[in-house]
Amino acid sequence: MTTAPTRASVGLRSERGPVLGAIMLSTALIALDSTIIATAVPAVVDDLGGFSQFPWLFSVYLLTQAVTVPVYGKLSDVVGRKPLLIFGIVVFVAASLFCGFAWSMEALIVGRALQGLGAGAIQPLGMTVIGDLYSVEERAKVQGYVASVWATAALLGPTLGGVFSDYLSWRWIFFINLPLGALALWGLHRRFTENVVRRPHVFDVKGSLLLTIGCSLLILGLLEGGTGWAWQSLTSYAVLGTGALVLVAFTFVERRAAEPVLPLWIFQRRILVAGNIAAMGVGALLIGLSTYVPTWVQGVLGTGAVEAGLALAALTLGWPVAASQAGKLYLRIGFRDTALIGMTLTLTGAVWAALLTAEAQVWEVGLAMFVLGLGMGLSSSPLIVAIQSVVGWERRGVVTGTNMFSRSIGSAVGAALFGAIANTTLARRFEDAPPALQGQLPTDVDGTAGALADGGALGEFARQSLHAATHNVFVATAAAAALIAVAVAVAFVPRRAEPLVFDDGRS
Repeated sequence: MTTAPTRASVGLRSERGPVLGAIMLSTALIALDSTIIATAVPAVVDDLGGFSQFPWLFSVYLLTQAVTVPVYGKLSDVVGRKPLLIFGIVVFVAASLFCGFAWSMEALIVGRALQGLGAGAIQPLGMTVIGDLYSVEERAKVQGYVASVWATAALLGPTLGGVFSDYLSWRWIFFINLPLGALALWGLHRRFTENVVRRPHVFDVKGSLLLTIGCSLLILGLLEGGTGWAWQSLTSYAVLGTGALVLVAFTFVERRAAEPVLPLWIFQRRILVAGNIAAMGVGALLIGLSTYVPTWVQGVLGTGAVEAGLALAALTLGWPVAASQAGKLYLRIGFRDTALIGMTLTLTGAVWAALLTAEAQVWEVGLAMFVLGLGMGLSSSPLIVAIQSVVGWERRGVVTGTNMFSRSIGSAVGAALFGAIANTTLARRFEDAPPALQGQLPTDVDGTAGALADGGALGEFARQSLHAATHNVFVATAAAAALIAVAVAVAFVPRRAEPLVFDDGRS
């Protein structure tokens, strides 16, 4: 059995600063990777070819990251956080080196899949270690520090990606991970100690395989549906249907497993369900906004990529500002009310975005995104602290991992839903175009960029069509924010987070 969840079990108090620094460095690996590669895609395609394959650079990374998070979370409750966190960093850095020397698009896709395997350990286990080392009162401020890493990456990532692509080589977007990873590994190895009492364990191999296969098929079907294959196709039915059946089989296996990889009690405890629903919503909102805000700012408002990136970066600036102050608020009024205030701000920002017209200014977009970031920071922080606070050390890894996994599922669902909304709107607009433009319009939505480049009536119609499509996406994000606020903050989250008591008498 692991040690009791005391601060002594995860290291000396004086070592917390260096450990936090190492976690922030490891988080920087993931944060930079999520922003720096987007600006380098044209250079990658020019060098390696494979234009039709480059979306897999993102899809395969998200897929392998998402499906491994629950396994890492459960394992960390058995063997400790340190070995798995170090393993994740080593895999991520080694995969980055492989990506930097990739000789073809296929090789780069393999490297990105390996990066996802490492990333699946880094982010959730870093958050779990923070939960181990810091008290409830301290945790929100510390999470604000970690969130600031994402804000910095949002500003630096696109710039570094552009500089490397234009003046050095796109390969440096992967090589930059080597010194960051080395510093993180050194800090964790030297300063992070755990006292984990070893005992025999029965690892849930069958459950882990079923969960990985089922979630892989489900996420793959959601990511590729409507792009890699039609939604109403035999491939789509086979992938999604098989994934659903495998997950049903997984639930039966978990009922009888001695130490289930994803315990079913996670879906039976009110506060844990609430936190996971919120995480799914945040994942969906983030993928929708990060995908369509830059597209809308460039295609509809006619700005450059830098202005579009800065408009979206306002969201990641608002997040750490609110997250760093959330602790003061939830200690006074409770987790539920703090989350409700945050979700109200999120809904306000989402509605604001939905009301933006095709003649809006970039600063208006940035303000809406900043309000959204404030709301997400103010709601996400108390919820993650709450779910970590109601369980002991030996269950904290699995509940944190499940929360991160829920966010990944939300991103996959959001990518599918918002993509379907945007593509359907564009397709219908093109079908109902004025007769004078019928022969000039692209035959499918992939040709929208070419139509936007036209300086006449065709370009203006394409611009208005793109505005209609993204407007519908923003309306959908506002509806999602409203549903989360009602379902989670009002119906599920208790005002205070009391420790959960399980059948074995422990929290």
